[in-house]
Formats: sequence, structure tokens, C-alpha cells
Amino acid sequence: MAKEIKKVVLAYSGGLDTSIIIPWLKENYNNCEVVAVSGDVGQGTELDGLEEKAIKTGASKLYVLDLKQDFVENYIFPTMQAGAVYEDKYLLGTSFARPAIAKALVEIAKQEGADAICHGCTGKGNDQVRFELTIKAFAPEMAIIAPWRIWDIKSREEEIAYAEAKGIPLKINRETNYSKDKNLWHLSHEGLDLEDPANEPQYEKEGFLELGVSPLQAPDTPEYITIHFEKGVPTAVDGKELGAVALIEKLNEVGGRNGVGLADIVENRLVGMKSRGVYETPGGAILYEAHRILETICLDKATLHYKQLVAVKFGEMVYDGQWFTPLREALSAFVEKTQETVTGDVKLKIYKGNIINAGVTSPYSLYSENIATFDDDGGAYSQKDSEGFINLFGLPIKVKALLDQKKLK
Repeated sequence: MAKEIKKVVLAYSGGLDTSIIIPWLKENYNNCEVVAVSGDVGQGTELDGLEEKAIKTGASKLYVLDLKQDFVENYIFPTMQAGAVYEDKYLLGTSFARPAIAKALVEIAKQEGADAICHGCTGKGNDQVRFELTIKAFAPEMAIIAPWRIWDIKSREEEIAYAEAKGIPLKINRETNYSKDKNLWHLSHEGLDLEDPANEPQYEKEGFLELGVSPLQAPDTPEYITIHFEKGVPTAVDGKELGAVALIEKLNEVGGRNGVGLADIVENRLVGMKSRGVYETPGGAILYEAHRILETICLDKATLHYKQLVAVKFGEMVYDGQWFTPLREALSAFVEKTQETVTGDVKLKIYKGNIINAGVTSPYSLYSENIATFDDDGGAYSQKDSEGFINLFGLPIKVKALLDQKKLK
């Protein structure tokens, strides 16, 4: 394999893993050319200085691809419209970023005529699956190199030692090297004290949270915000129309300063183990709740309840890296159909980690105050009709009870 690999496209973040992978590839694959590719899905300052760093560590060039709009419109919004959450809490921030990045990797690999694509995912994590299933979907013949599965390095401590030996600068140190993943949607924290579920996350400790504050440190006055949706897509905040990326950024600011969107989870990884992570998703938490509230008045009971079943499967598929599959596309088609009437405004009260419904309106609302009222409805609903309904609805229960009584005699 080593003799056949002359050019490798590397998914490059500039973090610990990918920083040491460039010299490792050149050492182990006959000084092959390494083309680094960074997909910008909203990492912000993490991308600063990457080109110089990549070149200094042995890459021939670095592509920085702006994927933010694609990420939001084609991955985040469809997942949010599905109401998809993994194991009740995880809003899938890393999960749906990986196929967006991997698809772009394949495009660069084909453009460059690369022999292989390399990623820095560990053999214990979910991301290796997400990257590789996407690569298989778009370049089934492409060789994939996953150093963590074949090299002698066994821990982050050994990675740091390797980097220090190669003179590779790192932004972390041995005391504070949480494993983090940041994008426009969220920030995840894993490792160190968080590996023990008995340890409380240090939300109030300076520097731990990056996208917001602890609810204890949030303002004592609630903040109101109104989000407008068109066919399930958020388009405006407080009456101001915003593009997809700017809207997420705005909601992150509001949610962050009010301490919302924190999740502490022991989750079931695809590879079979349980892992503990702390996630910050301030804007995402607001968006999910606003969309859920709007659907309560816009969707009929049968559609809403069936969609809740679909959401569980959709969330599992996103988590498991199965974005580019016939079933996920079919589920998205169903979800898109359900969103035709999900248009309206949701007013929320954001206060110390809480997202509180403060009013919802829609031109497609199925809620009828005239029918639901406890006051005189003017004949819109005949209460005597409910007797016959209950008799028919309860008939199987009555028949069984009569049979049971007969058996006892």
C-alpha cells in the first residue's frame, strides 16, 4: 500500500491529531505529498494561521473551504425540521458536520488526483464511521488511511510527546487538553475529569464554557425573542430577516448569554461503548424548541405523532453517519412534506438556562379557540356526541370485561 500512495488528501483541523499526522504520513508512505483540507463549518479563530502551520509541518498546500451555508441549509435545518435528537439530548452537532466535510474532501481528492484520503479519527469514536461512509458514497474506490487504527501511538499524552519531538506547536497543554469539537452549531467537551460520570462539569470555571455562560451566571432579567419560520425554515429574528448562517450566530449570542443549551450526556457510541460528553448548543436549543412549539399548532395529531417516531430513527441515522443513504433521503422527503404549513412566529422567553413559550401564531394554525373554549362555543361542538364516541372507542374494553366476568361465574 505504501508504494502505491503518492498523494494523500488529509482532513486537517490543525488540532493535535491532524498536526502530527502530516509528518507521520510522510514518514510511513514514502514521503508522499500531503494536501491538507480544512472545512470551515464555523470553527472561527481555530482556522487562524492554519496554512502556515500545515506547510511548516510538511503539507504541500492547504485548502480552506467555506462550508458554513451548506452545513446549515443542507444538514442542520433538515435535521432540526425532523426534530431529530440522539438519546433525548444530543443535538447532533458533530454528527452532521462530518458528512458535510467528508463530501468536500472527496471533491478535493478527485480534483487533486489523490490516491487516498486520510482522517484523524480514533478507532474508538463515531467520526471514523461518519467520514468513511460518506467517502464510500462518493468515491467507493478511494483508499482510506486512518492512522489511529494502525500507528503505535496509544494516547493523547503520546500524541503530545510526538508533536513536541517534531517541534509542532500546539494550542493545548497536558493539563487542559479536553478533546473538543467546535462548529457553528455547537461545542463538545470530552476527556480529563469528564471521563468519570460522577464528576460535575465545571460550568462556572473560567474558560470551560466557550459559547456561553452557566445559568447561574446568566442575567437576572429574562430576554424575549421572536423567531419567524417559513415552511419549517427559520428566516427572521425579532422581525429582521437573516441568512441561515447569520441567524444561527444571532441565536447563539442570545442563548449563550442566557445559559441555555447545555447538555451533559452519557451516550451510546456506535462502536459499542458508552462515553460522556458535555455539549454547548445555545442557538440550536432555541431553534429546536421554537420549531417544536410551532408544529404543535400547525400539524394534525396523526402527522405529529408519526413524525415523532421518524425523529428517533432520523437521529440515529445522523449519529451513525448514514446521511447519504436511501432511507435518510426518504425520511427527509417525508419531513419536507410535513413542513408545508409550518409557517409562523414563535415568541420565547429566555431565562437562566430555560426556554419558555411566550406565544405562537400561524396562518395555518389548526387550533380553534371557538371549539376548545370552556365558555359557550355557540354550537361549534356538540358535547353529547362524545357519548357515542366513548361507547365505540371503549367497546373492546367492555367486551373483554364482560368475558372476564363470565369466566369468573
